[in-house]
Amino acid sequence: MNFSSEQPKIIVVGSSSIDLVLETEKLPLPNETVLAVNSDSYFGGKGANQAVGTARLGASVYFIGCVGMDPLGQQIMRNLVSENVNVGFVHETDKESTGTAYVTTCDGNAAIVVVPAANKYLNKEHVDEADRYFTTSDLVLVQLEVSMDVVEYTVKKAKRYGKKVGLYASPAMKISNDIIENVDFIVAKSSELHVIFGEEKREEILKKYFNKVFVRDDTNSTIYFDGTEMKYYRNDKDSTVYKMGMGDAFTSGFAVALCHGNSIEDCVKFGNEVSSRVSGGKGSQTGLPRISDFNF
Repeated sequence: MNFSSEQPKIIVVGSSSIDLVLETEKLPLPNETVLAVNSDSYFGGKGANQAVGTARLGASVYFIGCVGMDPLGQQIMRNLVSENVNVGFVHETDKESTGTAYVTTCDGNAAIVVVPAANKYLNKEHVDEADRYFTTSDLVLVQLEVSMDVVEYTVKKAKRYGKKVGLYASPAMKISNDIIENVDFIVAKSSELHVIFGEEKREEILKKYFNKVFVRDDTNSTIYFDGTEMKYYRNDKDSTVYKMGMGDAFTSGFAVALCHGNSIEDCVKFGNEVSSRVSGGKGSQTGLPRISDFNF
């Protein structure tokens, strides 16, 4: 692994939320009521998770997002600042409250309902306000918890400036060929490939988009096609307890490693290692490792 002393510059465009996590002895079935054995709230949202994840790994990070004008929004802003994320382009709206997610979890499995709320009001003009930072960035990250118009606009802007772009295609939805062609890498869940790409088989998708599509599953494994053969990496530990945020953690590790000029193989290995470590703590951001935690 190569990690230079130069600090990568990363822009993250996406969502932020407060996650209410309910621990239960079983996941409820339809029309069933269960009792929670514990409840906690954590900072979340795929965009904010990746902003914190890449900042902890030594990147200089600008986050472009939208929160409500309420106490939860202020909590998110203070948390991002404490994590050394630049919040100069996090906008406040009085049209909706701050985004939330409701998570019911049992034995490492989770059922999640996301309420986008203020995240829906992130728009193209907000992205344009950060235009001069796009020119100096090394990489731009997007996810799918904000409008597809914003995602497509961000991807086009980044490519217009010749920047690397990464997409974590979650929550899964169909993405356009323009996005697929213009991004440098796509992270997707194995169970959601058919939603994103259609009914092609996994192997066909990976061969078609070699060294671009990286498929993840719940065992913290990643598979991709390198142009010659299928590559499969798995990194799970006995401490792998909490699966929330593992995709964001992988994306963060992969992105930072890519900015430092590492091979695709090493980027995947590092992403898996970052993802493995986040699973040791509750919440999507709690267990995200810092660059000082690694020996290079």
